[in-house]
Amino acid sequence: MSKVIVRPASLVKQGDLTLYATSLRVSDLLIPNFYSIERLDPENACEKGYQRLLNKSRAKKLADYIVAGQETKDAFLPTSIFIATDKSIPFNPSNNTIEINIAEIGPFNVVDGQHRVEGLKMAAEKDPRVMEFEVSVNIAINLSEIAQMCHFLIVNTTQKSVEEGVAQRIRARLTMAMDVDETPILPKWILNSVQKGEDEKALQYVDYLNNDKDSPWQNKVKMANEENSEGSINQKSFVKAIKKYLLVANNPILSTEKEDKQHKIFLNYWKAITNILGDTAPTVLFKYNGVELFCKFCVPFYNKMVNMPDYKVSTMQNLLEKVFENVEGDAAGVGHTDFWVKSGTASGLNTGALSKINSEMVKALHKKTDSKAESEKEV
Repeated sequence: MSKVIVRPASLVKQGDLTLYATSLRVSDLLIPNFYSIERLDPENACEKGYQRLLNKSRAKKLADYIVAGQETKDAFLPTSIFIATDKSIPFNPSNNTIEINIAEIGPFNVVDGQHRVEGLKMAAEKDPRVMEFEVSVNIAINLSEIAQMCHFLIVNTTQKSVEEGVAQRIRARLTMAMDVDETPILPKWILNSVQKGEDEKALQYVDYLNNDKDSPWQNKVKMANEENSEGSINQKSFVKAIKKYLLVANNPILSTEKEDKQHKIFLNYWKAITNILGDTAPTVLFKYNGVELFCKFCVPFYNKMVNMPDYKVSTMQNLLEKVFENVEGDAAGVGHTDFWVKSGTASGLNTGALSKINSEMVKALHKKTDSKAESEKEV
């Protein structure tokens, strides 16, 4: 027989959003199929999940507090849990109650409060008295999954922080959904980012490099929500560098090449770099300093490449070797493997030093002019 919960509730209308403000016992929350937590999957970032990873230590602290409070009767949890469904829940205005049929409505998605839910679950496993503990709950109804994701992003950028890698993935999905799905009104600072679409574009570069079997970057990027990764740089930092240095107006391939080819050209660029500098550990090349320098140098390099016959690895490598041969000053060793080994020169460089090296590389890039023109680039 299906479990039906009847609870007193207040009907709250916020624009097009309909909420029920109510309370539920922990025993209600723990009914099978009552709730679901859609976590972002680092192995398949295109799936619908959006929640951050569970911090078990944080949940355990709450559980210990709730259990201890069962003796003293002073445990309290005033902050509401926010759950949502894309279905409707009947409201009885005569007695201000809602009726939740779990078989028809469940599972609810936990939009905000996953650590509270997990902590309460842990507490109930330790002390059965916790099952009768009541918590404040806000229930949004008739809310699509894309809208639920939007509200998660809004809550976690206006009230508390969410890991930037997770936020990048959510903004990218919203960019793809803008013209095809109904989405709620977003705060201006989120909407501007979503409309520009830079997260979505930059993530395409990062995913391509991290997943391609012939890429020197294969499995070297720690993706959002990925635990126990051996990645040398996180997704957040790589995306930030691409947005800052590649997705710019003076990048010649953005307006002349299709996106798939742009990704291939960027991969060839890194293949050329690693053919010269090596790609075996331990190397700083695949950490922040390597990404910062070679992403910064990428657009000047591309602008030189437009005068070359193609974008093949060999052509790029030939030009890079000339740059490394001609670079002067403190940057003179940048084209040698020893410069990039762990604890070597590159390890101790700050942002200012990297900018100076980039300037020297750009000077070296223009020391010699290749007069070859090209009609159509090949990869």
